[in-house]
Amino acid sequence: MHVKELFDLSGKVAIVTGGGRGLGQQIAEGFAEAGANVVVCSRKLDACQEVSEGLKKIGVQSIALKCDVTNPEDVKSVVEQTLEKFGRIDILVNNSGATWGALTEEMPLEAWKKVIDVNVTGTFLMSQTVGRVMLEQKSGKIINIASVAGLKGSNPKYMNTIGYNTSKGAVITFTKDLAVKWGPHGIYVNAIAPGFFPTKMSKGLLEKGSEGILEGTPLRKFGSEHDLKGVALFLASPASDFITGDIVVVDGGAHAM
Repeated sequence: MHVKELFDLSGKVAIVTGGGRGLGQQIAEGFAEAGANVVVCSRKLDACQEVSEGLKKIGVQSIALKCDVTNPEDVKSVVEQTLEKFGRIDILVNNSGATWGALTEEMPLEAWKKVIDVNVTGTFLMSQTVGRVMLEQKSGKIINIASVAGLKGSNPKYMNTIGYNTSKGAVITFTKDLAVKWGPHGIYVNAIAPGFFPTKMSKGLLEKGSEGILEGTPLRKFGSEHDLKGVALFLASPASDFITGDIVVVDGGAHAM
């Protein structure tokens, strides 16, 4: 297989949750540029519609759908509408996420539950529902967006986010276990663990602690608007056909320190 074919997604169908902004938008655009038809979904339909229209200009098909990943009926609807439009699902990116900053001893239980529900339960529901389709197809690639925060403890000067860190650690373990369960059925399950990227979710944190964070990052920079594209494409494409259950860290080298 030619190397260009290894990274070709022509004719593939991808669902990207949280695709209306930030890292999800970046990944959706990367898939479209590689030829995939992309379903963009999140709770904010307007943002998804805007991204979807941009993807169509690249030359692929795209639809925007409203979806709360913690709601089983929303998840079911997204899968049904995707199948109705495209007839199959080849790639799922579980990108929708939530966070909450507070001292651990002061973290409201409601905030803890919200973060766990979106980041962990949402990832489970989407994977389970899409997975039923992939099991029938005997093929598929699932990419979970974890975080370097799920790999280790975080300096409280920058991140007092015990719920977020815990949830991303759970996503990492979920990824490994699901890869073992579904690998024999032709389904690949991997995760990306991003470091610090300027997004709406990280805006306040970076404004407060950017200098210290950069000091702890060997490349001395934050992630850019294209730094996840290649990694996500790799995990979604034939180029990664002997990789499953892995966590790819994209953090400018911070985890090495």
